[in-house]
Amino acid sequence: MTSMYELEALSRTAMTFAPRMARGIALPNLLFFTDPARVPDPDVVAERLPRGAGVVFRAFGAADAVDRGRRLRRIADQRGLVLLAGADEVLAETIGADGVHLPERGRDQAPTLRTRRPDWLITIAAHDHDAVLAASALDADALVVSPVFESNSPSAGTPLGVERLRALVAATETPIYALGGIRASTVEDLRNTGIVGLAAVEALAP
Repeated sequence: MTSMYELEALSRTAMTFAPRMARGIALPNLLFFTDPARVPDPDVVAERLPRGAGVVFRAFGAADAVDRGRRLRRIADQRGLVLLAGADEVLAETIGADGVHLPERGRDQAPTLRTRRPDWLITIAAHDHDAVLAASALDADALVVSPVFESNSPSAGTPLGVERLRALVAATETPIYALGGIRASTVEDLRNTGIVGLAAVEALAP
C-alpha cells in the first residue's frame, strides 16, 4: 500500500487541471475507483480524499453492496465528494448516487440512462481511439481512458502512453480522465495533456 505522499502528489497535480462542469456539477479532478480485491476498505480511502474528489463504487455483485454504498454516500456528503455507482442503475438509485460509470462493453446503456435520469453524471470507460469516439457520441459527461501506464489491474492491456492519451483528448470534446498506473512517479507526465482529471485505485489507499 501507499503513503499519504501518493495522495498528496496526485491531489496537487489534479488541482492543475482546468475545471469542467456537467449537469450542474463540477467534475471531480480526482477519482477513486473502488476494488474489493485491491483495496478492501474503500471507506478509509474516501475519508482521505480532498473535497471535490469523486468515488466510483464498483460493487461487482457483492451481497453487501447496498450497505457499502450507503456508507460511501454518507462519507461523500460529509466530505463534499461526488459518488458514482459502477455499471448498476438500480444500485445507484438505491444508494442515492450522483450517477453511473459504465464499462466500455456497457456503454450502449448510456442513452437510456440519460433519458431516465437526465440529472445524473454518466461516465464511460474507453481503451482506444474507436471506443473514445463511440462513447463520445453517446453524450457521456466524461470518459475514463486506460491503461495509460503499466497497471496492477489483472484486466489491463498494453499501456497507451502519454502521447496516445494526448491524441485521444484531442479527438473528442468530451472530458477525459486518465486511469492505469497513475501514481506519484507518473502524474507529472500528465500535465498539459488536456485531461480533466486523474483516476486511480491503489495509489489513493493508505
